[in-house]
Amino acid sequence: MAIDQHKDVEDGLEKPFIHKAKCLDSDQQNGSISMVLLSTCVAVCGSFQFGSCVGYSSPTQSAIRQDLNLSISEFSMFGSIITIGAMIGAVTSGRLADYIGRKGAMRMSAVFCITGWLAVYFAMEALFLDVGRFCTGYGIGIFSYVVPVFIAEIAPKNLRGGLATLNQLMIVCGASTAYIVGSVVTWRTLALTGLIPCLLILVGLFFIPESPRWLAKVGRKKEFESALHRLCGRNADIMQEANEIQANIHVLLDQPKVRIVDLFDHKYIRPVTVGVGLMVFQQFGGINGIGFYSSETFVAAGFSSGKAGTIAYAIIQVPITMVGAVLMDKSGRRSLLMISSAGTCLGCILTGASFFLKEQDVLAECVPFLAVSGVLVYISAFSIGTGPVPWVVMSEIFPIHIKGVAGSLVVLVNWLGAWLVSFTFNYMMAWSSAGTFLIYAAFCALTIVFVAKIMPETKGKTLEEIQASLSS
Repeated sequence: MAIDQHKDVEDGLEKPFIHKAKCLDSDQQNGSISMVLLSTCVAVCGSFQFGSCVGYSSPTQSAIRQDLNLSISEFSMFGSIITIGAMIGAVTSGRLADYIGRKGAMRMSAVFCITGWLAVYFAMEALFLDVGRFCTGYGIGIFSYVVPVFIAEIAPKNLRGGLATLNQLMIVCGASTAYIVGSVVTWRTLALTGLIPCLLILVGLFFIPESPRWLAKVGRKKEFESALHRLCGRNADIMQEANEIQANIHVLLDQPKVRIVDLFDHKYIRPVTVGVGLMVFQQFGGINGIGFYSSETFVAAGFSSGKAGTIAYAIIQVPITMVGAVLMDKSGRRSLLMISSAGTCLGCILTGASFFLKEQDVLAECVPFLAVSGVLVYISAFSIGTGPVPWVVMSEIFPIHIKGVAGSLVVLVNWLGAWLVSFTFNYMMAWSSAGTFLIYAAFCALTIVFVAKIMPETKGKTLEEIQASLSS
């Protein structure tokens, strides 16, 4: 699968560079960096679309329910069905990107998202809303895989980390934009704004090259060399780079295919446990319930309107995510994730306490402030570590020959957890608002234990060293 190629790229780029003339890492090819940046910018429009889709339901819940007379159950289905589409998109994304290419997969994703947004815009009943939401979910399920793979396959080593961070940053920007714009426009207008990144992708793909590694894999030699020249510079000597890519592709094709059942072999059980476990704890800490329905949460805590809290929620994510990107390779994955989980636990406790005080009619004037503080502490802590770290670790721990199957499994678990949390959030809040946030706090606390006992530190290690330590 294409995920294997992504791993192959990482392995190739992690090796020491002896020859200074390698095109993707030569400081002399500054003229080519503009194409790498343009290609990355086009790709991360898909990440922005991802965030826009995820953030859409929070500022629109009240208006959609009122305009279309939806019950809690109907809106919960609308809010959560996006993850069902995303699960299907994620599972099919690897083979799809292998078959029609990285650009082809992004183009197909954009078409699905456009179809979905138009269905939501013209919806007059719950069925059209759900169909539209499902289509956008399928589109972002493909984006969630193909965008980071494409960036990794075109980026030079000295820029790969920073460019890969743009994927997570643009997801946050997309969600934040949806929160802010959704607070000042109608839900139908907000759906139309979702078309903008899709159109930018469709146009931008005409001006950027396909992944050279995918072209090499499918045997399109002339296009492969042309893509390398566009990314490395017209006057660059691409022979060494081309030979290494083709040699790695041959090694990849010689690897035996791995099935899902093979992942439970003793050789692979620890990395699979780490990858799946991190995604389970990331989702069951409540991020999608809190994120999808933040506006209604603030109203339930006593605000006359959730707009102010939702805007603060949106604005705070972007700078905090940037801080997390800087700290990722400085403090290490384990310490960053444990500190982040402690912060999300504290945020859940504060928010749960606000609802408890409201139920007991104690310190009523403090309840709204405590609720907003808790949610903002939660999202700040999540953005700095619990959000990005599991995806980074997942890309590091799986050996090349199992990464396709293992990566699909981990992404599927992530989206399944997202669906369960977003679908059950309103029901749990109706049962006990305080109890809901205390359950999320418990999962955040368990994340600290899981990381301390099971997750390895991957900072400063080559991919081969990480995988060797996990299999020993």
